[in-house]
This record gives sequence, C-alpha cells and structure tokens, in this order.
Amino acid sequence: SRDGEKSLEEKEGLIADDLENVKKLREYYATDDMHGKVLHEAEILEGSVRNTGIHAAGIIIAPKDLTELLPVSIAKDSDLWVTQIEGSVIEEAGVIKMDFLGLKTLSILKTALQLIKQNHGVEIDLDSIPLDDEKTYQLYQRGDTNGTFQFESPGMQKYLRELKPDKFDDLIAMNALYRPGPLSYIPNFINRKQGREPITYDLPEMEEILSDTYGITVYQEQVMLLSQRVAGFSKGDADVLRKAMGKKQKAVLDKMKAQFISGAIEKGHKKDILEKIWSDWEAFAQYAFNKSHSTCYAFVAYQTAYLKAHFPSEFMAGVLNHAGAIEKITFFMEECKRMGLNVLGPDINESEKGFAVNKKGEIRFGLGGLKGVGEAAIEGIIKERKKGGPYLSIFDLVKRVNQRVVNKKSLECLAYSGAFDCFTDIHRAQYFFIPQGDTTTGLEKIIKFGNIYQSRSENTTNTLFGDLQMPDIIPPRIPDCPPWTLTEWLEHEKDITGIFISGHPLDHFRFEMSHYGITPIASFIEFKDTQLNAGNANRPIRLAGLVSDARHRTTKTGKQFGIFYIEDYSGKTEIAIFGEDYVRFKDHFEIGNVLFVTGQFKSRWNSTTEFEFKLTRVMLLETVKALLTQQVEVELHPRDLTEEIVHFIEQNIHLFPGKATIRFILSEPQSGWKISMYTLEKGFEMNDEMAAFLDAHPDFTVKVKVLENNR
Repeated sequence: SRDGEKSLEEKEGLIADDLENVKKLREYYATDDMHGKVLHEAEILEGSVRNTGIHAAGIIIAPKDLTELLPVSIAKDSDLWVTQIEGSVIEEAGVIKMDFLGLKTLSILKTALQLIKQNHGVEIDLDSIPLDDEKTYQLYQRGDTNGTFQFESPGMQKYLRELKPDKFDDLIAMNALYRPGPLSYIPNFINRKQGREPITYDLPEMEEILSDTYGITVYQEQVMLLSQRVAGFSKGDADVLRKAMGKKQKAVLDKMKAQFISGAIEKGHKKDILEKIWSDWEAFAQYAFNKSHSTCYAFVAYQTAYLKAHFPSEFMAGVLNHAGAIEKITFFMEECKRMGLNVLGPDINESEKGFAVNKKGEIRFGLGGLKGVGEAAIEGIIKERKKGGPYLSIFDLVKRVNQRVVNKKSLECLAYSGAFDCFTDIHRAQYFFIPQGDTTTGLEKIIKFGNIYQSRSENTTNTLFGDLQMPDIIPPRIPDCPPWTLTEWLEHEKDITGIFISGHPLDHFRFEMSHYGITPIASFIEFKDTQLNAGNANRPIRLAGLVSDARHRTTKTGKQFGIFYIEDYSGKTEIAIFGEDYVRFKDHFEIGNVLFVTGQFKSRWNSTTEFEFKLTRVMLLETVKALLTQQVEVELHPRDLTEEIVHFIEQNIHLFPGKATIRFILSEPQSGWKISMYTLEKGFEMNDEMAAFLDAHPDFTVKVKVLENNR
C-alpha cells in the first residue's frame, strides 16, 4: 500500500468491496494514470453528503436549547431550523426524532362531525365510541370500506370479506399484515380464525402472547415478550432485539441468537424447537411491525368506519370535501350511488361552500367546486341567503346580491352548472339563448333587470323621502327555446364542475358495463402500475369509456401517432397508438365518443419490465350488444317465471332476429336441480329492450358470452 494509506483489508465502503471482488479494478487502482486517479478521487468522495433535504414530518425534540446540542441551519424556502446531522444518526447526539404525520383523514373526521352536529344536533366524541359496534363490523365484513382509512384497497376488501372481523384485534392485525412482507401470512390468519386450520404453538408459553393473532407472530411487541418469557431476556435486551429487527441489523441479531438459545435451554426448552422459533423470527425481521403503531392506525380507521356505518351522508360529504383530485371525487360520488345516497348538483338555495348534506340526507355539490365563481361571490350568495331566506326566483337573486361581486361570469357558471335548476320556470338553455332579431341572451336580460332594480332602490333610499315605496319593476320575459340535449347538458356541467353530476354518458350502457367482461379503468391502472409482469402481460383486457381528450401528433421522422384519454365512472387513462394501429383506429377516438376497446399488454423492445398496451379492437359501445353477443344465459328460480316473462321473450326474439342464442336455466337451490332450456332454431339480436328487461329483474342471474374473433 502507499505510505499513510490503509491496506485493502482495512478499507470499508462500496469501492473497497469492488476492489476486493474485481481483479481488473485492483489493477486500475494500483496505477497512476487516469483510471487510478478517478478511483482514488471517488474513494475520497464516497460517503460524503451529496445534498440536503427536509424530512416531510420529522421533528427533533431535545432536553434543552437545540443550539447547545446540534449544529443547525435555516431551511430553504422555510423559516424552520434544520439539523446538520443526518437523520439516521441524529439520536446519537442526545435528541429524539418523531414523525408527526399530517393525516387528511383527521380533516375528513372533523368535517363529518361538524355536519353531523349541524344536521342532527349530535356531538360525537370519537375517542369514546364503542369498539364492539355491530354495525361497524358488518361494514368491515362486507368489505364496504371505500373512503375509510387504511382498509380501502380492493385487496384488503377481499381479505376482509373472507376474514369477517368481529373484534378490534382483528383490525389491528390486518393493518399490520397487509404489507409486502407479511401478506403471505393473511390466508393462514383467515383460515385459523375461521377454524379451517388448527391454531398451533411451538411452546405452551407462547399461547398467552400469540392467542390474539391465532398463533401467528405479527408484532415486534410479541417478539419482545416471548424473548423475555422463553429465554429470560431483560426488558433492555428485548428492546435491543426489537430495534435490531426493525432496522435489519444482521450482526446484532446473530449475536442475540446465541443469547436466546442458551437462555431458553436453561429454562428447559429443546434446541431444535428454539432453532425453528428463531428462524421464524428472522423471516419476521424482514417486515417487523410494532403493535402500537398498528393499533393507532386501526383506531383511526375504525372511527372512519363507525361514522360511515352510522352517518353515511355526513361521512361521505366529508370524504368528498377532502378528496382533492377530480378522479377521486368521481370515484367517491360513484361510491355514494352504490350506497344508495343521492349526490345532487349545485343548488343556489341548498349548496354551501363545500359538499354538504340537506334535510333529506342527500349530498349537495358545493359552490366552491365551481370554476369561474370566485370566493367573494360564493360568500356573498350564502351570506345574503342566510340573512334574507331562500332565493324565490332568478330575478329575486339578481335583486338581492351585490352584482359587483356576483358578476356576469359568476352567474353564467352557476347557470351552466345547474345551480339555478330550482327555478323551474326557466331551463338552462334559456339563459344562453339569443332569439332571432335580438342581441342579448336571457341571462343578460336578467342581469340588466337586476342593475336597474338596484340602481332605483339606491336612488329611492337616498332621497329626502327615502321611506317611500319604490315602484314595481316588471321582470323581463325570457324567450323560450328547445332544452339542451343530454350531451350538451353534461358537457357544460363538466366544464364548470370538472365532473359529470346529473348523469354520465355511460349511464346508457350499464348493462354492457356489467355483463361484457369490461375492466373498470381504476382496476386497469392498478394492474398496469402494480401487478403487470411478463407472466400476465398477454391476457386480453376490455375497457369502455368516454373519449375525453384526443391529441394527434407527428414524430420528428414524420410518422403520425395519437395520445387519447378515455374515462369511465372509476377513473381516466391514457392510450397511445402508433403506426398501422393509429391509421386503423384513429377515427374512433373523437372527443365525445363512447368506445369499447380490447387490447393486451405487449413487451416493448423485448424487455421483461417495459410494456405497452396494444389495441386489437375498437368499436362504439352502442354497437357491442348487437355485434358481439354470442349467447345470453339467464338463471332464475321457477317461482319467478311468469306468463309475462315468457310473452316478452317470445315477442323480443320475434322483433329482433339474429345469430345470438338465449338460454334459460331454471334452478332450485334447496333441492339442487337445474333445467337448461335454449332454442336451436331461432336466434336473436341482443337489444336495448332486452337489456332493460333483464336489468329490471334483479332476481335473474345474467351471463353474456362475447364473440372474441369479431374485429
């Protein structure tokens, strides 16, 4: 080695490891040329702090003034002090680091409690709610956890339906188990709770500590208690073991293994059983989770589930108020519909600034969510409504509000959004209609009336005889016109609110969405982001949605391609099309079209990790029933088969002849027998009337077989 330098055996770090393992690198390191100089400079830099950052939630707590213990500096773009010691070693300086998370869930709970008090006059102390509430556990057992804290992913909902939790301990355990490492233990946990798998303990002493988790080690605290009971560890040693597991300190764990084995043998336990217990703990160390953390999370989650179970409207209004992204608002509005809660558009007489609940328990869209309506305008409208009562008409509104604040732009946006629909004498299109030979819209006539009224009112008040009654001003007649089509109605509504409220272009296709194997876009995105791999890439996927944006582009080499966005009730995704596929499918991707899309993920550039979604079929969703239905299978109980049903089927097949078959299965579950009936002679074409008929009979079990090779 060079003078004053450590030998290779004494060096530490990544470069030292590489020098030890790579012969060529050792040769470079020993030279004085450029290769050697680069390696020596890199060795000096290794381990240096490259840049500074501020922890999102880390707070340092010290027993005295921080400046007496730590070097500190002022943070960039903030008035906060930050330490100049790395977070991983900060506690060695005599302070502690705590993470204080700003949970959005706490804001949801606060809003929900305010709405409950406002609507029901009930004040709920969430810290005192019963932890054995049957209605709350029924919600968990159904997996009805969308909008609740920690338990709302589809995978968690599936496991909840299988587990059927009936005590708080089950929720704590599921919160700790549902993460990448221990996920594989969940089926055992469920089977043990349901009695399908025996609950076993390696040692009798373990039963008391592991009984709550059905014999499965789930928490760090269980390891601490077991090490004390089985091997005689002190509380300090048990805590060292916990830290070593939490921080994956293999050297410390290896040292403590000998202490554990020897201490447990002294207590009369067999070495082979102890080796098994320790090997289980080593696997556990990969995902060690502390019960105190999981309990706090589970408790907050339980509070959200309790409110959702007992005050669903107020809770979901709270969720919607803090949802953030438009996609999330759309998702939670669909959840409200699934729960049987009406989510209504904005209303000038009922809406508050945010989502709120009316006297009927319906959720109202907030005025604060409308584009183009300023905060001052919203505050002015609500303040005047509370002072003078509900607005009786659009003319009453413009007489009462301050039009310098609630200006023409604000009123137009309110009209587009449907906030004036409560004034039933005027429909939305009339506000924007200009009759032949006229130059002003209906809304401009209304605004002019308001200005004249307020001007005369002000002049009358300021006269010597200000208490005289102002002469009536007759409101103008608003010309009639045809109402907007549903498409126009929804497009204007979405422009202002960001979402479809009154309806959705897919509302006409609920039968297809339910019975044609269509994957919700939210599930498609989750699959693409978290589950897609080389083994499942080629399976066909069907999507359906509204084309919300279409961008036609040209590459630097002159080749055309397109980037299109389709959305359904659950979310929005991007589809990129290149080459021949672009030429073949581009005309379908027009904004406003509702499409049925089939495709599959293909490897990009022969990579095992890079994939692209390749389209195999694109067609208008409205044509799917007629073109792709191969067979409709309807299963029902014999008692539900009536003469009216037989008559409708007979007539429908006669009116819509085609190549699809219809098959009826009469099944009697108690006896277990089934009779299958279908026609061999006459086929039919699936149609809207048949779809509406099947949807109107919820007791029917309907399955549709789709033609796969139709392009």
